[in-house]
Amino acid sequence: MLANYLIGLREGLEAGLIVGILIAYLGKIERRDLFGRLWFGIGIAVAISLGVGAILTWGPYALSFQAQEILGGTLSIVAVALVTWMIFWMGTHGAGLSKELRGQVDAAVDRSWFAIVLLGALAVGREGIETALFVWANVAGGSDPVLGTTGAVLGILTAVAISWGISRGLVRFNLSVFFTWTGLFLVLVAAGVLAYGIGDLQEASVIPGWGEPAFSLVAAVPPGSWYGTLLGGIFNFTPEPTWAQAIGWLGYVAITTALYLGMLQQRTTPTTPTPTPTPTSTPIRSNT
Repeated sequence: MLANYLIGLREGLEAGLIVGILIAYLGKIERRDLFGRLWFGIGIAVAISLGVGAILTWGPYALSFQAQEILGGTLSIVAVALVTWMIFWMGTHGAGLSKELRGQVDAAVDRSWFAIVLLGALAVGREGIETALFVWANVAGGSDPVLGTTGAVLGILTAVAISWGISRGLVRFNLSVFFTWTGLFLVLVAAGVLAYGIGDLQEASVIPGWGEPAFSLVAAVPPGSWYGTLLGGIFNFTPEPTWAQAIGWLGYVAITTALYLGMLQQRTTPTTPTPTPTPTSTPIRSNT
């Protein structure tokens, strides 16, 4: 539940900040008449996100077991790719997000009325579809889908409340620090989803090695223990991973964490401007 809560909170905050920037800028340029179109586009994005979640939840039941495993494994890997892209995108574009969105609003205002609807749908729909896919992938590997889904909904509602408080000046906190630490947390969550997806593909005989554990941590982390249940619910932890799952988990965590920390270090390291060389004048010598 905690993992899905933080996923809903983070994605909801991103969407809330985007909506707040768009509304504030339309008000600043005195185009409040476009609010209705913007909210219509946002409504379309929410409906599409809910539709994606419904299809992921009930659609696979008509498939065979092998097809369900292949679909589940593939979508889990796609979810990991999307959330990884989201983590790095927010880290590199967060500082200039407001300027980028204002430019998109200016371009949309100069076009047809539908451009504002499309801008609202795309800006929020990306976050909504990412949330639906990643929460589904995380819930699919957990033991309590209802609890996991409830956590995501609570996270989104919390994000809505925080976004409203920020827009009214009632809530102040360091968003950069929040996104940095939740990004590191989501790397571990995504690694668990990746391992789960690999396991699905192994069960479907797409990847060999199912039923051959690389090692066993059952003695240290019994599946029925409270901490085993907690680790399984948050990180999709399995005490007996296959070699493919173990290698996939370790490789993803090592590579993604190294790249993420490198990006953060590059972002926080101040760049020293290169001094411009001053031209030196060569004295003109007279031959007289």
